[in-house]
Amino acid sequence: MKTSVSLRRRTLALAAASALSALLPLGQAAHADTTKPIKLLVGFPPGGGSDAIARVLADKMKDALGQPVVVENKPGAGGQLAAQALKAAPADGTTLFLSHDHTVTILPLVTQNPGFNPATDFVPVAGFATFVNAFAVSGGTPAKNMADYVAWVKTAGQGKSAVGIPAPASTPEFVVKLMGQKFGLDLLAPPYRGSAPMMADMLGNQIAAGVASVPDFIENHKAGKVRIVAVLGGQRQATLPDVPTFAELGLGGLEDLPYYGLFAPAGTPKAALDRVADALAKAVAEPDVKKRLTDMGLTVEFATSAQLGEREKAYRTSWTKIIQTSGFKPL
Repeated sequence: MKTSVSLRRRTLALAAASALSALLPLGQAAHADTTKPIKLLVGFPPGGGSDAIARVLADKMKDALGQPVVVENKPGAGGQLAAQALKAAPADGTTLFLSHDHTVTILPLVTQNPGFNPATDFVPVAGFATFVNAFAVSGGTPAKNMADYVAWVKTAGQGKSAVGIPAPASTPEFVVKLMGQKFGLDLLAPPYRGSAPMMADMLGNQIAAGVASVPDFIENHKAGKVRIVAVLGGQRQATLPDVPTFAELGLGGLEDLPYYGLFAPAGTPKAALDRVADALAKAVAEPDVKKRLTDMGLTVEFATSAQLGEREKAYRTSWTKIIQTSGFKPL
């Protein structure tokens, strides 16, 4: 009789424990399992600005999270492949996407069927920086500034030249279009699969100029291998105090700053998102991380999930107007 009662009590206890476990938020379960690596997707090849930034953050975040953070490059279509991979990933906090404005904001505006909808397929985790795009010339050109470049194209190229861009239908492509209109040049914008191969062609003097983010150019600019001659944004950059903005050169409308942030699959538990956001906040607060990111041309500025969402919305609004004014039709 005692054995029967004892067995029934153990059975009831196990059932209660199972029921309690089922009621725990998924985020707590994710928090408990720190053995599974967190995958940090990057939509561009190794060697580019986004890849370098991801590796700096992954190295610090792993300490705060107490588990490995592995960078996985999925280059192609301006980050589109990585975004699609994020959409298909389990919403358990183990897959994140490090992205700037192009993939999350611009691609859905210029592509009819990108294979993902940021509003319904993604959730912002946190932002960590803003940056500016820049126009740079290769070392094979004699140009020291924008006026030199315009004069050189008109003389040596009879008004025609090519300006490389990291991805088709991207912010850099629209910058090239606006430059051509402003300075009376016939500029082609051949797209690359990321900034790294574009930079290789610039360093080899296979292409005279390019538009990409300051982090993509900064190291080679400092080394004197390329020359940044203009930046977007409303003010000059601390790392490039002698380089004028496009607005200073008479080309306005490009003052809104693009952003970098982390995104997760929609449906990821809030507890898991908060845990990652906290680790990111701690990482970018580290003096050595902040210095490294600043040296890459970023303005380090942590943003909560809500703040990143608002920043993306504002950026989308301004670029919707620019894209519509350009007459571009979604591909």
